[in-house]
Amino acid sequence: MKNNNSDQLKDSNKVTLVLPSKGSLEKVTISFLERCGLSVFKPNPRQYTASIPSLPEITVLFQRVEDIVTKVADGSADLGISGYDIISEYGVEDSDLIVIHPKLGYGYCEIVIAVPQSWVDVDTMADLNEISLDFREKRKQNIRIATKFPTLTKNFLLKHNITHFTIIEAQGAIEAAPTLGYADIVADITSTGTTLRENHLKLLEDGTIIQSQACLIGNKNALLKNRQLLKTLKSFLEMIDASIAGKNYYKINAMLPGNSEDDVALMLLKHSSTRGTEGPSVAPVYAMKDGKVVKGGWFTATIIMKKDNLLETIDHFRKAGATQIIVTPARYIVFSQSQTYKNLLQRLKRG
Repeated sequence: MKNNNSDQLKDSNKVTLVLPSKGSLEKVTISFLERCGLSVFKPNPRQYTASIPSLPEITVLFQRVEDIVTKVADGSADLGISGYDIISEYGVEDSDLIVIHPKLGYGYCEIVIAVPQSWVDVDTMADLNEISLDFREKRKQNIRIATKFPTLTKNFLLKHNITHFTIIEAQGAIEAAPTLGYADIVADITSTGTTLRENHLKLLEDGTIIQSQACLIGNKNALLKNRQLLKTLKSFLEMIDASIAGKNYYKINAMLPGNSEDDVALMLLKHSSTRGTEGPSVAPVYAMKDGKVVKGGWFTATIIMKKDNLLETIDHFRKAGATQIIVTPARYIVFSQSQTYKNLLQRLKRG
């Protein structure tokens, strides 16, 4: 569904960002934005509006995750954060909705097919296909599947050549549907599978419909027409990309003995673990001797490194005679530009 005003350039300097008002994504989204330096200010918890002081152009609205998708799709909102599962289920066909950042790094879950544990011979979608045929031939009925995601579930079943089924759209505790008797199996959202197991259900080996996490979405037409939106989005993405990148890096400072900056740098560059991402920076440590400031034969070295190699890196620094090794999480890693924003501009240009 297209926005009737899609061809008009917006005059407003405000950018509308819609966030989850309830559910599993509500609090983690606020926490995520805070980590990114984009804290949301909501003076009254009962209000459905808020602001982001670091980007005053943004007006924040709180809505259900399903409504976030439809509002961005029809142009009622410029940007939104929702789960990829919700976007895939409720994304309006032929709309202007575009996924700007597909992996915000939180809100992980899956939509899966789960069957009763008593179905001991059903472990795969092929087995489920056989059961559905058995239901049709012997019981003269379709297999019933309860779900909150009818579109995704239907497409997934058809992909696996299962045609004899009836979708039971349900809310609430979907995993209880087989026990209560209004469905035979479920297509439900899960993070660990614990709730499904507690309700005597088991996951099929190849029964994952979709893997999901939180995504940033936008209205494509608004992005093409509204310069203020693009400018604000660029700043927004700079902070998000820098924060996400920072989670994967440490900054290491260490004191090392040596004859010169070049000697210390060469020693560190010989090992990949002490080389850092772009090489070390080295500076002399000064001391007082006979009332004069002199170089004391010690140097400070700083590197930025990926977290995976921390123990190996510390070991090499120690072998080089390092003392006072300080490891600091990198809160933000700011590159020359936001790769997400660059990719978006390329997509908009192609579109």
